[in-house]
Amino acid sequence: QVQLVESGGGSVQPGGALKLSCVASDHIFSRCGMGWYRRPPGKELDLISFITTDGTTNYTDVVKGRFTTSLDNAKNTLFLQMNSLKTEDTAVYTCATYPLTSTCNYWGQGTQVTVSS
Repeated sequence: QVQLVESGGGSVQPGGALKLSCVASDHIFSRCGMGWYRRPPGKELDLISFITTDGTTNYTDVVKGRFTTSLDNAKNTLFLQMNSLKTEDTAVYTCATYPLTSTCNYWGQGTQVTVSS
């Protein structure tokens, strides 16, 4: 069973930056696309970004231009660089395979990001 472990969350002021990491316990990035999801307090889980197996990235409009998703295949690590953070970015951020398929269905445990002055 592949495990995904996130880190890098924390508290930051508006306008600040954080970089989240998601380490996979196995080499899955060549066969599984990866996504970043977030769940704001009291709201539903949303997909905010994904990266395909060929390295193409996609972002939802609310984070486009501020967030960057990348991979380090050698380290089995997915990253989410978050810049110009806003209070509305406060959420639990989770990495997962994307799209979810019968052979690519793995989720991390989530990491809290709080943006507050």
